Amino acid sequence: MAINISSFIETLKKEVRHYTVPVVDLIAVQTKDPFKILVATILSARTKDETTAKAAQRLFEAAPDKKHLAALSRDEIQKRIYPVGFYKSKAVYLEKLPGSLEKFGGKIPETIDELITLPGVGRKTANLVMSAAFDKDAICVDTHVHRMMNIWGYVKTKTPLETEMALRKKLPRRHWKEVNSVLVAFGQGTCRPVSPHCDQCVLQTQCPQKGVKPRKQK
Repeated sequence: MAINISSFIETLKKEVRHYTVPVVDLIAVQTKDPFKILVATILSARTKDETTAKAAQRLFEAAPDKKHLAALSRDEIQKRIYPVGFYKSKAVYLEKLPGSLEKFGGKIPETIDELITLPGVGRKTANLVMSAAFDKDAICVDTHVHRMMNIWGYVKTKTPLETEMALRKKLPRRHWKEVNSVLVAFGQGTCRPVSPHCDQCVLQTQCPQKGVKPRKQK
């Protein structure tokens, strides 16, 4: 049976109001600064939000903009962003970022094709920056979005890229910008990758639970 995707998303929007806000969304609301949003998004890959938030704060204390970031050595960047995942690689990306922005007049570009030319920026990061920094319609598909859309049977895909392309064809455009923040929050809190809390899920009676192994009840 096909799900009502709009109903699912609207239900989860209400559910996650009291959940912890994903760090990139929080920085977007607090700063409205495309540079900080981009940097935070790069730091957030394969890293818990709590760790990302602290690392971003340490880095922004010394480098609130690209001019100050350009003045930091790679070693200093490493020290400030540790222990985010792959911190050594991310330090290299951030060291190169100010120079890479010169071809865009020193500003953060506003298209996916331009964003993915920047060091450390893939489609997921580019879509999130498009949405969070510039309020443009973009579908950011991370592991949570990819996983849940397949659990619901809304798409049948093997990779986040396949999921993004499928969602571009069928997800109502009004949900594009919000789907990532809603599903990330819900994926971190309830629909976890391992032992999801299906017994506490607001969608429990409607979710197809494709390929899901709920946690064992005590």
